[in-house]
Amino acid sequence: MAGRRVECLWKRHVVEQLKQRDRVQRQAFEEIIHQYNRLLEKSDLQVVFSERLQTEKYEQQNRHDLRCSWENFLHHVIELNNQIQQKDKEIQSNEAKMLEYQQQISRLEGECRELRNSLADLERANQTLRDEYDALQITFSALEEKLRKTTEDNQELVTRWMAEKAQEANKLNAENEKDSRRRQAKLQKELADAAKEPLPIDPDDDIEVLSEDAGKGTGETSPSRQTSRAPSRRVSQPPPPAGLLDSISNIFGRRRSANSFGSSPESAEVPSACADVRVPSTALHVFDAHDGEVNAVRFSPGSRLLATGGMDRRVKLWEVVSGRCEPKGALTGSNAGITSIEFDSAGSYLLAASNDFASRIWTVDDYRLRVSISLKTQLSFSGMKTVFAGSSCNDIVCTEQCVMSGHFDKKVRFWDIRAESIVHELELLGRITSLDLNHDRTELLSCSRDDLVKIIDLRSNAVRQTFNAQGFKCGSDFTRVTFSPDGSYVAAGSADGVLYIWNVLTGKLDKTLDKGHSSAINSVSWSPSGAYVASVEKGSKAVLWSDM
Repeated sequence: MAGRRVECLWKRHVVEQLKQRDRVQRQAFEEIIHQYNRLLEKSDLQVVFSERLQTEKYEQQNRHDLRCSWENFLHHVIELNNQIQQKDKEIQSNEAKMLEYQQQISRLEGECRELRNSLADLERANQTLRDEYDALQITFSALEEKLRKTTEDNQELVTRWMAEKAQEANKLNAENEKDSRRRQAKLQKELADAAKEPLPIDPDDDIEVLSEDAGKGTGETSPSRQTSRAPSRRVSQPPPPAGLLDSISNIFGRRRSANSFGSSPESAEVPSACADVRVPSTALHVFDAHDGEVNAVRFSPGSRLLATGGMDRRVKLWEVVSGRCEPKGALTGSNAGITSIEFDSAGSYLLAASNDFASRIWTVDDYRLRVSISLKTQLSFSGMKTVFAGSSCNDIVCTEQCVMSGHFDKKVRFWDIRAESIVHELELLGRITSLDLNHDRTELLSCSRDDLVKIIDLRSNAVRQTFNAQGFKCGSDFTRVTFSPDGSYVAAGSADGVLYIWNVLTGKLDKTLDKGHSSAINSVSWSPSGAYVASVEKGSKAVLWSDM
C-alpha cells in the first residue's frame, strides 16, 4: 500500500514538472506557434483560393469546352434534324412506293388467280378437245375406210359411166352417119332426077358444080361465088367412122390446117394478124352474159366471135360488131357449169370443160354437140392422153412437144409428150390458178393465190418477171389471166372487179380499169387482133374493153 502511494507521488511529481516545463517553454514558442498557426491558416486559405481559382479556371475551360461542344452538338443536331427530315421524306416516298407495289402485288395476284383459273379452264378444254380429237380420229379412220370403199365404188361407176358414154357417142356417131348417108342419098337422087330434066341454060348464068368434098363442110357457098339456081341444102358431115380419140386428135391437132376435115375454106375463120395491140381504156359494152356466174371467156382465132361459159351449163356465142357483142347462139348439152373454153385453130370447133368431169365439142356453124367424153377439167386442142398429175390440175397449156400444167400443190409441171413423163417441176408460192403462153411460146404466164402474176422463161424454166399491184387480189382458184397477142402486155382481173394491165417490157402497171364489173373477175381474154379485151365476173356480166 505504501509502495503504491510512493509510486503515485513520483508520477504526480513528474507530471507536474512536465506541466511546469510546458508552461515555461510554451510561452517562448506560443507566439511562433500562433504565427505558424496563422501561416497555416493563410496557407490553407491560399490553397482554398488556389483550388477555387483552379476550379473556376477549370469550370471556365469546361464552360468554353461545353459551349464549343454544345455548338458542335447543336450543329450536329441540326444536321441530324435535316437528315431526319430527308429520311422522313424517303420513308414517305418508300411508303408510297410500298403502297403502289402492294397494289401491283394485289393486281398481279388477281391476274395470277385469273390466269390459274384460265389455265384450269384451258386444261379442261384441252382435255375435252383431246377427247373429241380421239373420237374424231376414230370417226376419221372409219370415214377414211368408208371413203376408200366409196372411191373404189365410184371408180367402178365412173368406168361403167365412161363405157356407157362411149357407147352413146358411138350410137350418136352412127346415127349422124346414117342421117348423113340418107341425106346424101336423097341429094344424089334429087340431083339425078334433076339431071334427067332438060333445063334451059343462059350463057350469062354462073353455074356452080359441087364436089363431094365440098359437101362435107357446112354446105355454104363462098361469098365471092353466086349461083343462078336456088341455094343448095346445108349438109353437116360427121367425123369418119374411126376411133373416137383418133378422130378428135385428127380434128383438133394443134397443127390443124384451116381446111381440115369438118370445115370448108368458106366456113373456116381466118386467124387475125395482130398488127397493133391496143391497151384498152374504155368499157365499150357491159352486158348480162349468163344466168349466174360466168367462168370462162375466149375469142375465136379471127376475133369475130366471143364465147362465154357459165354456171347455167351453157356456152354462148357473141358476134363482135362495132364495139358491141350481139348474141349469135347457145351451145347446150352440158350437165354442169362450164369451167373452160377453147376454139380450134380454124375457129370451126369449140371445146368446153365442165364441172361434171366431162368435156364436149361443138361445131360452131350449126351449134351441134359432136363429142362428149369424160376427161380432165382443163383441155386444149392437142393429142389427148391420160396421165397421173400427182395433184389437182387447175389449168394446162400445150406446145408440140410439151404440156405445162398448173396445180393445187403450188407447182408448175412440165411433161414430155413423147415420154409421157414429168421432165421438170417449178414450185411457186401459191396455188396455181391459170397458165398462158405468149405468141412465140418462149414464155409461160402464171397466176397464183399469193396474188402474184409471173412470167416463166421456158428456155431456162425459171421465173423471169413478177407482177403485182396494190389492191390486186386473185379472186378464186380458177382466175384466168392472159398475154396480149404480141406478148407485150399482161391482163388480169382482181377480186374487187378491177382489170389490171402490166407492161411486160417495163414490168410496171400500165393501166387499171374499174368501171364495168361489180364482183370478182374470173377470166380475161385478149382478142387475137389485139383490138379488144373481154372479161367475165362471178356475177352474170361480161365486159368488152377497147381504146376506142
